[in-house]
Amino acid sequence: MAAKRRILFITGTRADFGKLKPLMRAVEASPDMECHIFVTGMHLLARYGYTYRQVEREGFTNVFTAMNQMGGEAMDLVLANTVQALGKHVAEDAPDMIVVHGDRLETLAGAIVGAFRNILVAHVEGGERSGTIDEMIRHSVTKLAHLHFVANDEARGRLLQMGEHPDTVFVIGSPDIDIMLSPDLPSLDAVRERYDIAFPQYAVALYHPVTTEPATQAERAQAFASALLDSGREFVVISPNNDAGSEHIHKAYETLKDNARFRLFPSMRFEFFLRLMQNARFIIGNSSAGIREAPIYGVRTINVGSRQKGRFLHDSIHNVPETHAAMLGAIQQCWDMESCSPCYHFGQGNSVELFMRHLGEQQVWSLSKQKHFQDICGTKLG
Repeated sequence: MAAKRRILFITGTRADFGKLKPLMRAVEASPDMECHIFVTGMHLLARYGYTYRQVEREGFTNVFTAMNQMGGEAMDLVLANTVQALGKHVAEDAPDMIVVHGDRLETLAGAIVGAFRNILVAHVEGGERSGTIDEMIRHSVTKLAHLHFVANDEARGRLLQMGEHPDTVFVIGSPDIDIMLSPDLPSLDAVRERYDIAFPQYAVALYHPVTTEPATQAERAQAFASALLDSGREFVVISPNNDAGSEHIHKAYETLKDNARFRLFPSMRFEFFLRLMQNARFIIGNSSAGIREAPIYGVRTINVGSRQKGRFLHDSIHNVPETHAAMLGAIQQCWDMESCSPCYHFGQGNSVELFMRHLGEQQVWSLSKQKHFQDICGTKLG
C-alpha cells in the first residue's frame, strides 16, 4: 500500500485558518493524504484570544504549535523566528507539500522553507493586489511557490505576467466561500447569544495598521475610532492584526470601552463572524473581508485609506479617505442604504472540489522543484 502524502498547512491568523479550514478538512478525509497543521503567529498570543485553541477544538489529528513572537517585535525578526521554527519542524515531519495562504509573514516563511528544502509549495489566493507590505509579500511568495490556487482569472493573469508556468496556476475560487454559502453556519441568534450582542442593528468595524505609513498611524487610528464614536451608531469591533503599528489602534480603541454602543472582541470564530457580517448594516475599516467576503452577501463596505489600494471594485464598496469627516459621512450615508446583489467575483463555493481534483493529478506531484521563468508570448530577453 502506497504511503499517504503529507500535506502541511501553515496558519498564523484567525483569518487564514478560516479560509484554509475547508481544504484541511478535505485533505483530512482523503484516504490518500494526511493533513498536518503548523500553528503559529497570532494564534498563540493572549491579546488575540489564544486562537490556537480553536484549531485544536476542530478535531484535526496532526496539529503542531510554535510561538514565533511574544508580541511587539519587528516583523523581520518574527519572520526569521518563523523560518527557524518551521525549518526544524519539517526536518522532522517531512511533508510532501506545504500549503500557504495569502500575504502574511508566516506565508512567506512557509514558502522560503519549502523552496529551500525542495518541498512542493502550494500558494492559495496569490495574484491579488493591495496596498501596504502585503502585496510585496504575496508576490514574493508567488516566485517561491511551485503551485498556485488562485481565486479568479484576473489573478491567474497576473501570475502568468510574473512568469509562472500556465500549467501550475489553477483557478479554484476562494475556499472560504465554500463556508460562506454552506447551510451549516450558526444562526444569528446563536451568534448574538455566544458573544452577548444585543443591538437590533449594528455595523462591523475591522481596521488594521498600514505598515508603509507608520508616521501617521496613531493619528489615523484616532480618527477612525472618533468617527465610530461620533456617529451615534452601534458597532461590533474586532481587534486588528499584529502588524507593526497595531499598538496605536489598540490605544485608540480604549475610547470605545465601557460604551454601551460597542462590543469589542480580540477575535471571533470564523463561521460566527460570517453570520454576523451577513446581517450587518455594513462593514467599515480596511480589512480584505470588506473587499472579498462582504460583496458575496451583498453587504456594503466602507473601505478607508490605502491598505486595499488597487483591489476589486464593486457597487457595494465605498472607498473613502481616512479622515474623520469622510468616515463619519460615509457611516451616516450607508447606515440606511439597502444591501446590494450578491457578487461572486472570488468564487462560486466549489473551491474544495477543485483543489482536491488537482491534488489527485499525478502531474502535480511530478512537478520539478526547479522553477523557470516563462517569458510572455515566447519573447526571449537578454
